[in-house]
Amino acid sequence: MRKTTPTFVAEFPLRTTAADERELSIRMDAARHIHNACLGEALRILQLMRESKAWRAARKIKSKKKRSEAFNATAKAFGYTAVAIQKFAEQCRDACWIKQHLGSHDTQTTSLRAFRAVQQYGFGKRGRPRFKGRNRLRSIEGKADVVIRLREVAGVPMILWAGLAIPLMLDPRDRDGWQATALQCRTKYTRILRRTISGKVRWYCQVMKEGQPPKKARHRVGDGVVGLDLGPSTIAIVSDDTAELRTFCAGVEPPAKEIRRTQRAMDRSRRATNPHAYNQDGTFIRGARITVRSARYRKLAAHKADVERRLAAERKRAQGELVNQVLAQGRVVKTEKVSYKSFQRNFGRSVNRRAPGMFVSILRRKAESAGASVVEFSTYHTRLSQYCHVTKQCSKKPLSQRYHEFPDGRRVQRDLYSAWLARFVQEDRLDASQLQASWAAAEPLLRRASSSFNQAASRSSSAVSSGSAYARPGRVVRPSKRIGSFGEAADV
Repeated sequence: MRKTTPTFVAEFPLRTTAADERELSIRMDAARHIHNACLGEALRILQLMRESKAWRAARKIKSKKKRSEAFNATAKAFGYTAVAIQKFAEQCRDACWIKQHLGSHDTQTTSLRAFRAVQQYGFGKRGRPRFKGRNRLRSIEGKADVVIRLREVAGVPMILWAGLAIPLMLDPRDRDGWQATALQCRTKYTRILRRTISGKVRWYCQVMKEGQPPKKARHRVGDGVVGLDLGPSTIAIVSDDTAELRTFCAGVEPPAKEIRRTQRAMDRSRRATNPHAYNQDGTFIRGARITVRSARYRKLAAHKADVERRLAAERKRAQGELVNQVLAQGRVVKTEKVSYKSFQRNFGRSVNRRAPGMFVSILRRKAESAGASVVEFSTYHTRLSQYCHVTKQCSKKPLSQRYHEFPDGRRVQRDLYSAWLARFVQEDRLDASQLQASWAAAEPLLRRASSSFNQAASRSSSAVSSGSAYARPGRVVRPSKRIGSFGEAADV
């Protein structure tokens, strides 16, 4: 059982040779075979267990405690436990060539990963886990700091693993001293990663370190209270003396035209090499399998994957930078608890580009490590977008109404106003006694932030209309279906 003490991840690239990469690839493929074998065994046992009389009888028990005990007893009787699956994995390893490349700890962690996936599926918390094809298993980890381990050899930090000795590629600058401090912390266990970057396989290690991550001096945490209002594509930030309305990942614009052209080329290649999978009218035959993937198709798929990888990396960097700016304004961050699943259903394309849920997860993690706090309160009790501190009443507004209007005719941007109100929420209740006294100083800040956002939006729209790299022409330039245009579809 691993310790539950605070943990942070230190990731480093590995300086591998051709022989190291060949052996790592073999071990990763061996772990994939173990994973698939354990996954199939766990799914088989789960199905048998669900069909048993003992399982059906346990489902009818009213008492939650007794029902749980009956389920556990049935699982133990059928061998549906982590220990049983680990023993099965060791038997699979010892029966074939895998025993020459994987040890006991590597096999156990890989089998436990498969068993936990089936457990989540059995509990109804995720879909049915899939078997991993070639090169689909991208990580393998040790059980503790004993098999895949980080050691210093002749003053050089190296990963030692069953005959392999691979040095880490450290940043020679290390301007914050983060690497040196992280390497001094106690190592819990180490994970080996395989990534494909620009068509080449790169190897990394993630070292799980005990304690809180080292703090960077250039990222300081403020002392005030910050209110946030999150949308599918924008965020309003209001602190004691600043207010700002920003677009998530404003500089991350996906090359939509390039991605669409690549997808169309991949579809043409699939249809040309797998005619058995399509009807005469071009529709897909249900149940057919795409068995042939040409070299051109694999090249296009790798290109598309690399574009998506670069976008994801830049998106994560932009979100982390925004989180640092938020924490620099205050130690206490307050925001509404919103449903990001609902955002995905209603604003799928925007959420895919902006990733507001990622921002919140990074904010929680960085706030915890920096000694700050993120307070999420219920939207049901506060209703910030409906509340007016002048009339002290709530009134529903349509989503298209982006400004809150006061009884005297003054207007303020809706998201900024909600972020300002969030600063005064205490225990899921809005403290109305502080609003009136603070409004005089906050009103000019909110108006200035709204004006700055509108000017930035107008500059962005003018750049698109003048023909930027990823300009999106309107519907008027789309090929007309009535005249039967056979050219490529315009960007929409």
